[in-house]
Amino acid sequence: MRSELFRQAQETEQRGMHLQNRRMLKVGLDGEFLARQGSMVAYQGDVDFSFQGSGSVGRFFKKAFTGEGLPLMRVSGRGDVFLAREAWDVHLIDLENESLTVNGANVLAFEPTLDWDIRRVEGAGMMAGGLFNTVFSGAGRVAVVCHGSPVLLQVDQPTFVDTAAAVAWSSALSTSVRSTVKAGAIIGRGSGEAFQLALEGQGFVLVQASEGAQAAQQQG
Repeated sequence: MRSELFRQAQETEQRGMHLQNRRMLKVGLDGEFLARQGSMVAYQGDVDFSFQGSGSVGRFFKKAFTGEGLPLMRVSGRGDVFLAREAWDVHLIDLENESLTVNGANVLAFEPTLDWDIRRVEGAGMMAGGLFNTVFSGAGRVAVVCHGSPVLLQVDQPTFVDTAAAVAWSSALSTSVRSTVKAGAIIGRGSGEAFQLALEGQGFVLVQASEGAQAAQQQG
């Protein structure tokens, strides 16, 4: 049996966390990592999946109160694990004793060497959806997903991003929420258009080309 598809879709042979293709993550596993619950699409070998709690009382209450959107599972054993989220594009970010803030909805998986916590954006009240995001720090790799091709903006002047389109940003940036209720119907793309994440300082923000599949479904 022959097909160009078989060559194009051939499984990669790398170890650790890497891209199988632009919409699928492969982890050559010999140990453990953490991933979004429900993101596994296939696996081979002796692999165990277990619920991962918040890991601390503070994180537990923050997740319970905010609905942070980062339900985790711990994946352990030896084998190959394939992860995806609704065919979103997957991107890998390596932290080298650094800190990165990621929208919980965009986290796919990360290595256990990274510390993580849930933090609230200053000025983000309930009307702005809470805006509790996940902060990663230390050394390790995190896989994020983007709904559409993203753009990386260098923040060297006041920068404003739709709250649902912001994927990740430098944790050193000063953040707040800007409300433009009167202009909300004309300046944004959907459900979050009346509120923008305001960033100041020196760093970057990764912005996806959509507010995500859920927002698109609500508009349909």
